[in-house]
Amino acid sequence: MTQVVERIKGMNSIVSQFKSQGKTIGLVPTMGALHDGHLKMMKQSIEENDVTAVSIFVNPLQFGPNEDFDDYPRPFESDLEKLKQIGVDYVFHPTVEEMYPGELEMTITVGRLAQVLEGKKRPGHFDGVVTVVNKLFNIIQPTRAYFGRKDAQQLAIIEKMVEDFNHSVQIVPIDIVREADGLAKSSRNIYLTEEERKEAVHLSKSLALAKKKYDEGERNSDVLIQAITQYLKSNVSGDIVEVAIYSYPELEEQHTIEGQIFISLAVKFSQARLIDNIII
Repeated sequence: MTQVVERIKGMNSIVSQFKSQGKTIGLVPTMGALHDGHLKMMKQSIEENDVTAVSIFVNPLQFGPNEDFDDYPRPFESDLEKLKQIGVDYVFHPTVEEMYPGELEMTITVGRLAQVLEGKKRPGHFDGVVTVVNKLFNIIQPTRAYFGRKDAQQLAIIEKMVEDFNHSVQIVPIDIVREADGLAKSSRNIYLTEEERKEAVHLSKSLALAKKKYDEGERNSDVLIQAITQYLKSNVSGDIVEVAIYSYPELEEQHTIEGQIFISLAVKFSQARLIDNIII
């Protein structure tokens, strides 16, 4: 039976009980509006741990002043039904006041890893992410925590945070879950118009084009970026915010490609800014 927990002390008490019994705890941090990508992470956690907790908390610290915090979808009841159906044990669903009862006197600042890609476009965003993830790790004390590769920069930052702060949690990356036509599943896809939804499939197709060129031997980043950009200009009406190639997980810009890389893109449609990536 899935139990909803709204208070930090209540979650602490539950965690202490399982820890004393030597049980493993899996955590899937979310902001709700759950889709198949989230559910995939939860199902893997259920398979790999004695207990699975899912957090649903729309974290104000990671939203900029002109971003969609107030409008972010919060379909808690339908989310809860999905969690019950797959057998999640606990849903940690605190209020903003519970998580941040007063002004934060201590903050965490992400360095170089947050100064590129999404972090460059959204200053302070990843500071908010690592702050809330640190709090969740301290409250729930998970054995394993599950994060999607769709937010690959976020994943790299969380992995570095765990290393730098000596958290005793194993980070488990989960591959991107896509719609049948290739669009990466995202809570923000609901903002797309019918025509934009048809166009959005071309984000993943542009990455597939770059992967094909890479497989054929192309190692010049500019050539791959230009191929993606031209393809997107020909197939989507949205604004191409960024196409970039970085090493992964170091997130250092690549000009001549060596080793593992991360090809990232962002496209702004009328009401939705979509990101996608491929790690090669």
